[in-house]
Amino acid sequence: MTAPSTHLRLPLRFDVARMQQEIARFAATDWLAHFNTGAYENGWSVLPLRSAGGDARHIMSLDDVAYADTPHLAHCPYLRQVIASFDCEVGAARLMALDAGAVIREHRDPGTALADGVTRIHIPIRTSQQVLFRIDGETVHFSAGHAWYMDASCRHAVENRGTAPRVHLVIDCVTNDWLEHLFASAGFVPKPPPKYGDASINDGNVQHIIASLRATGEPSVLAQAERLAAIYHAVAA
Repeated sequence: MTAPSTHLRLPLRFDVARMQQEIARFAATDWLAHFNTGAYENGWSVLPLRSAGGDARHIMSLDDVAYADTPHLAHCPYLRQVIASFDCEVGAARLMALDAGAVIREHRDPGTALADGVTRIHIPIRTSQQVLFRIDGETVHFSAGHAWYMDASCRHAVENRGTAPRVHLVIDCVTNDWLEHLFASAGFVPKPPPKYGDASINDGNVQHIIASLRATGEPSVLAQAERLAAIYHAVAA
């Protein structure tokens, strides 16, 4: 059985030299230190090209706020073309730089897999063979100019062992038929649905959850407990 795709090179390629020329226009003061300082060492910064409300000084996701181009993107005609080549709704788009010697510690970003409705795409602009992702224990290098998918809901970490900063264009795409067809053409293997219908429930905690639900005595909750119990016993049989 083929394993689900935790990462995938998509059949899209972009002009690295043109992208490098455009990002060279930005000053050091245009970049924002990543707010999650506990997640990395030695320098991780962001330059928003599309953000909530189009604010060039804002890098966090916000509910009920439309995404829009920031003023930075107006200076990048080729990067606008790259983003527009994705025939789907685009939420956040940003340049993400990882300094030489920097490390992003292992973590998960829930809700960023193709099946979740928001698909995160990386396009390396400046990189080297010393820039390595570790995704569910597998080490991968994302080559420059290609579009790469990474299921960021998996355990992943990044390190830049090179001597120069790494810069990726990172785009959050809203999953649609065009994107699903693109992934299928690249050989994407989807993850199976969660066994218990909820990714937070697994064989290690399901019996405790069943007992807790039964303890409530509520008919609707008891029905949920029995559904989980039936799945558990069917698998164990």
